[in-house]
Amino acid sequence: MSDSIGDCTEARTAVTEPEVEALVKGICFKTGPPRTVGVEVEWLVRELRDPQLPVTPERLEAAYAAARTVPLRSALTVEPGGQLELSSPPAASLMECIGTVSADLAAVRAALAAEGLGLLGVGQDPWHPPRRFLREPRYDAMEACLDRTGPAGRAMMCTSASVQVCLDAGYEEPGPLGLGRRWWLAHQLGAVLVAAFANSPLAGSEPTGWLSTRQLLWMEIGAGRAGAPTLDTDPRTAWTRHVLDAPVMCVRQDEGPWAVPQGLTFREWTHSREPRPPTREDLDYHVTTLFPPIRPRGHLELRMIDAQPGDDGWIVPLAVTTALFDDPEAAETVYRIVKPLAERGGPLPAPHNPLWIDAARQGLRDPELHEAAVACFAAALGALPRLGATREVTDAVAAYRDRHVVPGRCPAEDLLDSLRGTDLSGSRLPSAGEIPTTHGKDIRT
Repeated sequence: MSDSIGDCTEARTAVTEPEVEALVKGICFKTGPPRTVGVEVEWLVRELRDPQLPVTPERLEAAYAAARTVPLRSALTVEPGGQLELSSPPAASLMECIGTVSADLAAVRAALAAEGLGLLGVGQDPWHPPRRFLREPRYDAMEACLDRTGPAGRAMMCTSASVQVCLDAGYEEPGPLGLGRRWWLAHQLGAVLVAAFANSPLAGSEPTGWLSTRQLLWMEIGAGRAGAPTLDTDPRTAWTRHVLDAPVMCVRQDEGPWAVPQGLTFREWTHSREPRPPTREDLDYHVTTLFPPIRPRGHLELRMIDAQPGDDGWIVPLAVTTALFDDPEAAETVYRIVKPLAERGGPLPAPHNPLWIDAARQGLRDPELHEAAVACFAAALGALPRLGATREVTDAVAAYRDRHVVPGRCPAEDLLDSLRGTDLSGSRLPSAGEIPTTHGKDIRT
């Protein structure tokens, strides 16, 4: 599920600030009845014989070559550090989306297994430092730009993975399924989703002190690149202002390395027109270099959920999020559930406000987030049958609720328990051998 601001015939036409405003407002939010759903699932690639061994670039190349020969309905792409991503086509229902991605994942897993490789669902690589697999001008420029704010950018590029849920923007008119409500709800419910699905407590084989280290990385990258716009005005105005005032990551060139300007916003670029005038194609690319927790791309892309353990772990956050947004009764219920949390978040936009920080650090140990998550799962379970979810899907959501949400836990705590040798659940996530067993041992080389 993606959209483009640039038109093929006019992509290289220079744009002015008013034209940028009109393009962003017209393209990034497409309203109407919520009819489609999509998901983008990212995975770390691991050695089946020993998951702690780094996978060599040569083995990754061979594995991805094999995977690309498999007929898929989803788009298969590779992230800068070699992470694999499957992006579903827009589906007419939750079950259609689950069926498509499940079949595609099974095919990709089989292709990787033939090369001795598998997929690991965790939000942040527990063992290995960032190592870039893709060598392309865009990633060279991205790395140079993000390095200015510290090491978080490289870690985000090369060692993180997520479950991104894509939902229609909603009706133009007010109401539970209206654009304004869904935009606001995404930014408030997002903290609950971070807490409930946190699954990245380790880096370099050590606990980081955060249950979602992946979310910490986004915060450290900075508000201009990875922050949300303010919620003080309508979504189109807020996002357009954010796009114009965000720093330009790079100026693309036909030949040679791409320029990486220092502190040049897109608004300033439309006025200075240096080192060359910005085009619609540049605007389209600029939007892809912004990483807010909710990114409008015609639809709404919710980007805050850590990758989940298990072959089918991604289905639970997809099902819960879709139910809470697309079922009118659940959407109204969850609006009332999260409304008190908005005051706690304060004026700072996500993910830099106190609520999102507490969600990433404490998960469901936080009493208010725990209470909200329990209520949200109850609303989702009530809504899923109305959306046509099968018994298997509702059972998976109920099992997750009973194992994690009700006790106030998240998958990150399974990893920490396994690390400490205190896991009493009988089914560690990931399974034995997928987490470090000797605290403090350097396994990065």
